[in-house]
Amino acid sequence: MGQRRCDVAQRVIVVTGASGGVGRAVARLFGARGDKVALLARGADGLDGAAEDVMAAGGTPLAIEVDVADYEAVDGAAAMIEEKLGPIDVWINDAFSSVFAPFTQITPAEFKRITEVTYLGYVYGTRAALDRMLPRDAGTIVQVGSALAYRGIPLQSAYCGAKHAIQGFNESLRCELLHDKSKVRVTMVQLPAVNTPQFDWVKSRLSNKAQPVPPIYQPEVVARGIAYAADHPRRREYWVGGSTAGTLLANAIAPGILDRYLARTGYSSQQDKPRHEADQPANLWHPVDDENGPDYGAHGRFDDRSTSRSVQLWASQHHGLVTAGIAGVAAAATAAVAGLVRR
Repeated sequence: MGQRRCDVAQRVIVVTGASGGVGRAVARLFGARGDKVALLARGADGLDGAAEDVMAAGGTPLAIEVDVADYEAVDGAAAMIEEKLGPIDVWINDAFSSVFAPFTQITPAEFKRITEVTYLGYVYGTRAALDRMLPRDAGTIVQVGSALAYRGIPLQSAYCGAKHAIQGFNESLRCELLHDKSKVRVTMVQLPAVNTPQFDWVKSRLSNKAQPVPPIYQPEVVARGIAYAADHPRRREYWVGGSTAGTLLANAIAPGILDRYLARTGYSSQQDKPRHEADQPANLWHPVDDENGPDYGAHGRFDDRSTSRSVQLWASQHHGLVTAGIAGVAAAATAAVAGLVRR
């Protein structure tokens, strides 16, 4: 997926939350395609590392320190990108923040901050992109979502609320663009649990260290799904990972049963064995990968428990082959049955 497709010329790609985790892996992938990649995040050291990754991969980086919860700053960053790199072709919203805690242990100020970053950050990024794409009638916006955009889980009420809000916002916007017959595309990619550094820098009030709910996927798997969505934005939504598909289907069929299941398992499945350290860095208000902090990179501490493959992702990108394969198996089975009947 890192290889440039022959029908895709060098593009200007914007990635928010690019200093670590999924955003970092996405930036690196587009760099490997030779693209110009604008990196938006708050942490100076993380941004420097991301810029080095993009350059080493063969791309052209532009790192900009910005808090996506500040619309004026986001719009100013978009103007700088177009001045330095050229017209924006793809804008990928990925920045987020969260708190691991029961709702009653999250302060109103924390809930507001998470909403401003994780939801309004997408709104502001989308607006900045559309202000430049609509006059040209060209461009793609990719909203990086989650299975939690449909299915809320305990201990992440603010994050789940924001992801649900993004889902509704994106659907509304897509309808408006279709009504206007615009050639600007918006699509959303729903993610599974991913091995990212967030579990070592997210604010937490849990007894033990936070962890993603298994199965856990490497950020490069997700990055391939996001890049594919950017290349094929006519589809309204993509799912990455079998666990995402399973969760969304189960929630559509039996949400009440899933409520009870998560009430029993949701607390333990989101906590690792090591005890949570009270002085663990938290990036809610300030970046932990700033000039005084380390560059966390794309991966978290779960490499030994994470998978680098997703059969579901491949299948979702090859509907024609899958359908043909199913049809072929059905035809063969029908022929076999017919042969038995003739005997």
